[in-house]
Amino acid sequence: MKFRLKRIDWYIIKQFLGTYIFAIILIIAISVVFDINEKIDKFLNPDVPLKAIVFDYYMNFIPYFVNLFSPLFTFIAVIFFTSRLADHCEVIAMLASGMSFRRLMLPYAISAGVIALSTFILNAFIIPPANETRIAFQNQYIKNKKVDYIRSAQIEIEPGVIAYFNRYDANSSMGYQFSLEHFEDKKLISRLTANSIKYDTLYNWTIMDYMIRDFDEMRETITEGNRKDTTLTIVPSDFLISNSDCETMTSPELSTYIDRQKRRGIGNIQIFEIEYHKRFATIMAAFILTSIGASLSSRKIKGGMGMNIGIGLALSFSYILFTTVTSTFAINGSLSPALAAWIPNILYTFIAIYLYQKAPR
Repeated sequence: MKFRLKRIDWYIIKQFLGTYIFAIILIIAISVVFDINEKIDKFLNPDVPLKAIVFDYYMNFIPYFVNLFSPLFTFIAVIFFTSRLADHCEVIAMLASGMSFRRLMLPYAISAGVIALSTFILNAFIIPPANETRIAFQNQYIKNKKVDYIRSAQIEIEPGVIAYFNRYDANSSMGYQFSLEHFEDKKLISRLTANSIKYDTLYNWTIMDYMIRDFDEMRETITEGNRKDTTLTIVPSDFLISNSDCETMTSPELSTYIDRQKRRGIGNIQIFEIEYHKRFATIMAAFILTSIGASLSSRKIKGGMGMNIGIGLALSFSYILFTTVTSTFAINGSLSPALAAWIPNILYTFIAIYLYQKAPR
């Protein structure tokens, strides 16, 4: 078998994944300490139970943070242990024994694949439900960022059926100055206006103090009433959109939500689209950053391990910064969400190719 794993391959894989886990434990420990220090005044509130802090918040905060910075942890791990191998002349010994640099990259690629697959599964299916618990804790005990009030919300319920709320309050489940318009072939055939509307249960609404105007060519029929129970295929979460909502959806749910909101004419869903595409871009990021890290740190230089780690940290933080900048452009509408998620990978692919060509042979 051409690429059968040898003892040296298993050695590199164990070193890679072991250093990756060590970096996670170290940085997470520091992050938790800083987070506790920042929120200690909230946690000392007698209304906040210790069990909720530990299990609802931190047990869900840690995997979220690990997944969020997985590319950084991967890069640090590669830079650190490869620099150590190069510093001990182990890379030189491997290449001198006849192993090509391309063959040397095989265990790196396998390790990156393990990290990428694990990260994707966590990001797509496991962490979103955990985020729902974590965010609920934050909204209840730390700072409520949940959107429970909106003005001037317009949404297409079905093709040709447009609903409008002048304002909606989630705390009372009440909407005010509501209208519902029906169009056929771009022609208005019916318009309902109401002073208020109340959300009951799934798709069930109660309209109060309403007037319905039906149009039939040149004729108009007016119907008025005090109360009317009706079914509208919308729920408040369709227009009460919080930036953190995308973090609580699995990838299939996120895809369905984006498609539904686009059909309904909701425009402010760029954050949801960015989150969806970033989950796939992260897979490639693991391979790209691994290639950069291995190519950069496999050469023994005068500055030693410290120089490689410094350069690696600079590149990894620049990757995160570049990702943040492109996401901001996408949110502002200057860039498509898909392009915003993949531009950093495209740019760093060229960096990876250049460094790979310059790596020792």
